[in-house]
Amino acid sequence: MTDNETLRGWLTGRLPDDWFESEPTVTVDRDEILILGRLPLPQTAAGASAAEQAAAVRGRIKGFREDTRDRRITIARELEHRSGRKVAWGVECGDTTQVFSQLAAPVMTRLRQPERQVLDTLVDAGVARSRADALGWCVRLVQQNADSWLAELRTAMEKVEEVRAQGPDRTPDDPASADPT
Repeated sequence: MTDNETLRGWLTGRLPDDWFESEPTVTVDRDEILILGRLPLPQTAAGASAAEQAAAVRGRIKGFREDTRDRRITIARELEHRSGRKVAWGVECGDTTQVFSQLAAPVMTRLRQPERQVLDTLVDAGVARSRADALGWCVRLVQQNADSWLAELRTAMEKVEEVRAQGPDRTPDDPASADPT
């Protein structure tokens, strides 16, 4: 199963209807599938303080996590077998988002001295515990500040894939289909 629509369809059929308020958001990359569903806000007493409301949201999330654990594990194992990717679960409730378990995939990179100095400065300043943490911090910072540009780039890449899929089938003697290695 590699097609995202097929994956989302399978999940729609497999997930219990009463888990989330609406269809969950499914994010897929090369390594992982993240299923993020929205939980209804808990009813609190009229005039409840912000602290009481926040505690109610935390309680709702904790309850969902504990009550659905066995079923989520079963669904995740099936999906991991079908897709070859790890599965992570998370929920949104009000303004709170919590991902229960998420893959932290190692990524190899080569950095020149000026780039390493940036990472080392973040470590020395206590912003990050290690170069790996510092690199993750930098990626999150870029992500926060470049969301619209990254979304536009992803849309363009999807369009390229659509155009490729509409092209003629390549034959084994076609130079464009030759193995580059």
